[in-house]
Amino acid sequence: MPETKTPMRYQEQGNVHLDFHGATNTTIDYIIAHYGTAVMNDIFARVGRDVYADLRQHLLDGDRAEIAHHWQHFFERENADFSIEITPDEIVLTVRHCTAYHHVLKLTGAVSPHFCDQTIKTNEAMAAGTPFAIDTEITAPGACRQIIRRRT
Repeated sequence: MPETKTPMRYQEQGNVHLDFHGATNTTIDYIIAHYGTAVMNDIFARVGRDVYADLRQHLLDGDRAEIAHHWQHFFERENADFSIEITPDEIVLTVRHCTAYHHVLKLTGAVSPHFCDQTIKTNEAMAAGTPFAIDTEITAPGACRQIIRRRT
């Protein structure tokens, strides 16, 4: 992992309460049922712009490495099966087993069809107006590839 310019902001420690993901899943379905998909997507976009403002600023500054550090920290913390490949052209996060998705499936028996939208829409908003795009491809239930590359 390349060194970052500043200490990583998002590096919570301690016990991970995976039921948070179950609450998120229920909240997503509630908001969509009562207010619609557009409202939910707007909330995800606000998360990308506002909650992850520090990561977004790194992208605006041309630094893609901070997101790789963020991914490394959180996917390790949740014991996900993942890998990160860094090349001069792109950073590829491959998630083979998303702990959040599979925990929700175990808790509820069904994951919202919009559960992964939180990643897709948040990534899109984080990268909007920066030199980078973040493309997210769902490869299987509870698995994806997220790719950061320079816009052309």
